[in-house]
This record gives sequence, C-alpha cells and structure tokens, in this order.
Amino acid sequence: MNKSQQRGQATRPTARDTERSQVRRAELIATGRKLFADTSYDALSMDDIARQAGVAKGLIYYYFTNKRGYYLAIIEDAVAELVARAGSTHGLPPAERVQHIVDGHLRYAQHHQAAYRAIVTGGVGFDAEVLAIRDTVRTRMLSTIAFGAWGREDIPPLARTALTGWLSSVEGVTLDWIAEQKVPRETVAALLVRGLGDTLRVIEEYEPSCPAPPRPPR
Repeated sequence: MNKSQQRGQATRPTARDTERSQVRRAELIATGRKLFADTSYDALSMDDIARQAGVAKGLIYYYFTNKRGYYLAIIEDAVAELVARAGSTHGLPPAERVQHIVDGHLRYAQHHQAAYRAIVTGGVGFDAEVLAIRDTVRTRMLSTIAFGAWGREDIPPLARTALTGWLSSVEGVTLDWIAEQKVPRETVAALLVRGLGDTLRVIEEYEPSCPAPPRPPR
C-alpha cells in the first residue's frame, strides 16, 4: 500500500464518525429552531447563533455553509415534521384521519410559530427556496386528504384546485389563530374540518367521480 492510499484510509470517515456528525447537525438544527422561534432572521448573527449553541462559529459554517443555509435546513426540518404528522394517519378511518391532520397542523403551528409563518409566507422576503419547501408540505397534505376522501391521490384538476383553496384557508385561519389564540384549538379544528366537508360536497357536484363521504353524525 502506497502513502497516498494510506492517507486516503486515514481520512475516510467511519460509520461512527458519520453518526456523530449527523447527531451534531441535528443538535444545531434543534438549537436553531428555538432561536428563530423567538428572534427574527435578521436580528440573529452567526456569532449569536454560535454563542447560543455553545460551539465555534466555524462548525456552523462547516455543516451549513452560511446563515441562509442554516435557516433553510431548519425550515426543511420543520417541514419534515409537519409532513410526518400528516403521513402518520393512514391507519385511521377517514373522518378520524382528517381530524387528526387538522388538529396536528394546529398544534404544530401553535408550538412552532416562527417556523410555521416562514413555511406558509415564504420565509425571509420572497424566498423561492422556502416557497418550494412550502409546496412540498401542500402537496403532501393534498395527497393525504385526497387519499382519505377517495382512496387515491391522482385526482381531477378541479378537485385539486378546490382542495388547494381549502388548504389555503387552513393556512390563513391558522396564521390568524396563532396571532391571537382567543379561540380554543378544538373549535378552530372543528371549523376547518367542517369546511373540508363542505368543499368535498361542492367537488362532488362538479366531479361525480369524486363522491363526498357521508356527513358525520353530530
């Protein structure tokens, strides 16, 4: 074995090194989620972030390149949690599934307000990358609702448009609710679920291939 090969073996990361690196990265993201929950993007410098995380600033640059990369990683992590909440309902009956999705959506927004606002409104200014991340959430939510209502994710354009309108109302209502929080979460969830039922019945009028589920008993 020549010296070049020996150097390559010496610098090749082990599985333990990779796992340690992933843990450290996850810890930095968790710290960032707390920081950005209380402070605006512009108000936090990399020095502030490093001091709060208890690490050298260079470590954050190593994992995320710059503050924007760090911020996007935090948003992506938040999105992954929101999508996971929506995707964890497939074993439930349709009515319970919708209730679970909506309530989970509200709970997430309530406890991660800054991240939720960034996801829904597009982040710092008009941020195309954050908007793309937001679209990932919307697509997953629409697919989950469509599968719960009709047992399929491939739906007609009209149905998708109508569900997108309902989802936009969910986001608007949620933003207003977390700003005020004067209405109980359970009441807001009931309003949104009922609005979805109304939307599904309107869809059925225009797309008979997408029948609305029966009205739940009151």
